[in-house]
Amino acid sequence: MRLSARNQIKGKVVGIEKGQTSGHVRIDGDGGIVISASMTHAAIDEFGGDAVAVIEASDVMVGTN
Repeated sequence: MRLSARNQIKGKVVGIEKGQTSGHVRIDGDGGIVISASMTHAAIDEFGGDAVAVIEASDVMVGTN
């Protein structure tokens, strides 16, 4: 995956919690950083294993390879 954003942290999905309408994914990144992102159930269902957190000024996007 290629993105123009430069603030990218590679890691592994270590936790997924689904709520009624959305959920949270936790990623254990480089250097022990743990990042949590809120997303839809449809997006969560595509996750597993490796992930990349892409951080913008006020948002965090998460992508998988």
